[in-house]
Amino acid sequence: MVFMDPALCSEFLSFLSPGTRADVKSQALEYVLGVSATPEGRRSLCDVPGLLRAVLDVTSDPSPPVAQDSYHILVNLTSDPCSHRALLDIPALLPALTERLTDPHYVYADSVCTALCNLSREETSCRAVVATLSVQGLNKLLEMICSPKYNAVAPLHYLGPLMCNLTQLSEGRSFILDRNRCVLQRLLPYTHLQGSVVRRGGLVGILRNCCFSHTDHAWLLGDDVDLLPFLLLPLAGGEEYAEDEVEILPPDLQYLPEDKKREPDPDIRKMLIECLQLLCATPDGRRILKDRGTYLILRSLHSWEKEADVKRACEKVIQILIGDEPEPGLQNLLEVKVPPEVEEQLKRMDEEEEEQEAEPVQQEEQAR
Repeated sequence: MVFMDPALCSEFLSFLSPGTRADVKSQALEYVLGVSATPEGRRSLCDVPGLLRAVLDVTSDPSPPVAQDSYHILVNLTSDPCSHRALLDIPALLPALTERLTDPHYVYADSVCTALCNLSREETSCRAVVATLSVQGLNKLLEMICSPKYNAVAPLHYLGPLMCNLTQLSEGRSFILDRNRCVLQRLLPYTHLQGSVVRRGGLVGILRNCCFSHTDHAWLLGDDVDLLPFLLLPLAGGEEYAEDEVEILPPDLQYLPEDKKREPDPDIRKMLIECLQLLCATPDGRRILKDRGTYLILRSLHSWEKEADVKRACEKVIQILIGDEPEPGLQNLLEVKVPPEVEEQLKRMDEEEEEQEAEPVQQEEQAR
């Protein structure tokens, strides 16, 4: 088990001081990097706040190997929620990271972006990130997401997941859903951007989080945003439909070429379907999805889909679309309170269904 020996801490702090030779710093950081690779090691590092501050300080070291190793340590630490409190106790941490992230020439911006993405996964640390960014910082993140070449040396793919994490909070969703800023409309074209599954998945995750806001469903599906084609197009293939079916589809989904490819990543396909399921929670959402041919796209997807969990998610939406309307008082499914015992029963049923689907695969593997 690798951990930081408290007796060595003062010695390591001297190794990381500004006047120390770069090769000595590199050796010290190599040891700390190894310690940061395990949960026990990360906990031991968090018990030495002075060492964490020293690691942050050497991210500004003029030696590239020293700076890069210090960032690798920060990425390892931020990946563990148990480390977040100790890191946030360093006042300079978030201001330094957010400032460097937005510098279009910063060489280590990818590492900064990954560290902030890790920090923003947990609610408490996410609130700290949002507070540091403020509305001005959120506007800057939006500009960066909409400028794929913002940083010439860092692709910043984790900007998508970072913004997605921020929208788990009402403050983040309010920024995206602000009707005066047109934020969502600016993001939509980038949800189809090929090249980075990480970035694309983060942007689709933003859409899913926004779909939890049921009071905005009519606006999301209306002419101002027209969200539905952006959700359906990645799920559509090159299938042919009858003329009367084609007419009800959104224009962007009519007469697609035979070689039209679906979204290749199953996790992203599932998130897109979950967006549709959330939009089905309100009467207006269900009506619009039914009227605009959502069932047709999902029916074809279901026949094509090989991933069991994606197929199951597809079936849930299809059942809503072809089923009867809920009884009066239950039309908004996001406001319906499910009794705990019923929720537990539904959870068990889902788990049993997953186990039954996994059994043939396990048996096949055993037969080999």
